[in-house]
Amino acid sequence: MEILGYMGALIMGLVLGALGGGGSILTVPILVYLFRLEPVTATGISLFVVGATSAAGILSHHRQGNVAWRTAALFGSASIISVFITRRWVVPAIPDPIVHIGDLTLDRGTAILSLFAVVMVLSAWSMIRGRKEDDIPRKAGGTVHLVLTGLLVGVLTGILGAGGGFLIVPALVLAAGLDMKQAVGTSLLIITVNAFIGFLGDRDVHLADHIGMLLPFLGLAIIGIVLGVRWSERIPSAKLRPAFGRFVLVMGIYIIIRELYNMG
Repeated sequence: MEILGYMGALIMGLVLGALGGGGSILTVPILVYLFRLEPVTATGISLFVVGATSAAGILSHHRQGNVAWRTAALFGSASIISVFITRRWVVPAIPDPIVHIGDLTLDRGTAILSLFAVVMVLSAWSMIRGRKEDDIPRKAGGTVHLVLTGLLVGVLTGILGAGGGFLIVPALVLAAGLDMKQAVGTSLLIITVNAFIGFLGDRDVHLADHIGMLLPFLGLAIIGIVLGVRWSERIPSAKLRPAFGRFVLVMGIYIIIRELYNMG
């Protein structure tokens, strides 16, 4: 199972580099189901892995002129606040179990994974259904929309341990008027900041306890993102996104079914 997990790390990096998001949504399921980590611990480690992996892809996108620094600063400043607050105070405050009625028990880990799976399904649907870039209406600026979306993404990043690129890229295209390649590059910068801030706000996860698994996992993910950025120069994201969306959809449905079964 661990071998599959390390293969998943490479795939995660490839997708994150090529699409600017979506790859990070694979990390938590890999850590939970293949490395057998507890869900809250997995979300904390995921934040570190996603942050470090995304950082490795920023330089390549910057050289291509695909990072809109001003937009990233505006969006990121809003998300930094909410991700730190969420990871520092909201997640530890979630009761465990959340619900216990008769034979029905909903613990904190199951709730987080179930919410994660729902977000995966919604994200997958948007990627599968997606429109051509030329068909997407844009409005330059959109400061309020960017800030509000940044706050929402920060909350999801803190709870789920995902960088939120599957939300950030569409927001940057719609609200900031960026083209797809700029949105991908800018997304990686925002993901990096969000993920590291979220990890620093975590009081319970200690990397030293998982260093034997973490180093090769992170190394393969970084190799994947470097290859993914180069891959994105040759293959249009319009072809990659629907295929990845179908994969994420299957995974999301699997997690929902599995967690519903565990609740019983």
